[in-house]
Amino acid sequence: MVEIGYALTSELHNANEMVRHAQQAEDAGFMFAMISDHFHPFFTCHGESPFVWSVIGALAQATHHLRVGSGVTCPLIRYHPAIIAQAAATCETMMPGRFFLGVGTGANLNEHILGDAWPAPAVRVEMLAEAIELIRLLWRGKQQNYRGKYYTLDQARLYSLPEKPPPLVVAASGQVMARLAARMGDGLVGLSPDRSLVDTYLASSFDKNRPRYAQMTVCWAKNAAEARQTALNWWPLGLIPGQVIPELPIPAHYDALRAQFCEEDITRAVVCGPDPALHQAKLDEFINAGFTHIYIHQVGPDQAGFFDFYQKHFLS
Repeated sequence: MVEIGYALTSELHNANEMVRHAQQAEDAGFMFAMISDHFHPFFTCHGESPFVWSVIGALAQATHHLRVGSGVTCPLIRYHPAIIAQAAATCETMMPGRFFLGVGTGANLNEHILGDAWPAPAVRVEMLAEAIELIRLLWRGKQQNYRGKYYTLDQARLYSLPEKPPPLVVAASGQVMARLAARMGDGLVGLSPDRSLVDTYLASSFDKNRPRYAQMTVCWAKNAAEARQTALNWWPLGLIPGQVIPELPIPAHYDALRAQFCEEDITRAVVCGPDPALHQAKLDEFINAGFTHIYIHQVGPDQAGFFDFYQKHFLS
């Protein structure tokens, strides 16, 4: 049975709006939400990027059964993995059984801000594997020491621990990361209906029943033309080549790339308009690719209309 979730997009909405959206998502029947963890937005016009861990604390109090995951956090540079271990453990104590930690190798957009060099892709994979080891070590409790290639712990102990650690799921966009997710994670996160990614993950995983999450980007609006214009203005990110996105350091660089796209292009990346058949067709692509949990990213200001549309056609 596929579960439908909702994407809380920190780059497009402020903290108070996201708390309200989470409540609306829960009321509409969405089962889970994933909230993005950024320091900068992708595009200057987005104008938001609140601190995700403060928002998750508010979500713990504002919702009752909605599961919430970080979608996704990079525990490599901007955050030391020990800090993420503590943050995730605290979130799980505030919403027992409803929090999960999503991790990935991140983007230069957020990780360069302290002046650190942006590592090569292969190094980022090594760093993430070590970070996951360190996070799980701290979740065991007791005083811990760690001497790795990239990270150190010196007599560190988490005192506020949940009864059971939260699930840790790993984002992947290629075969190497899919295998790492299978080896070290409790689930997979993807961004496209890529059957080969899921197949690699399943072939490397001893537990074939672990969740496989994917984000599906849509723009519901009252008509398709309005949706295309909104999607192009708000979220041309899916048109930028995937290998470029992790490398750009500031929103202005994304702004420069967006100028080459037009409305005819945006439907390649975003499901646009009020036709349920188009939304169902894209959902079916993800389902047929093997994803078990699909979270819907509604682009644009009209979240209320989107909730009504999905409640009527997909959640009832």
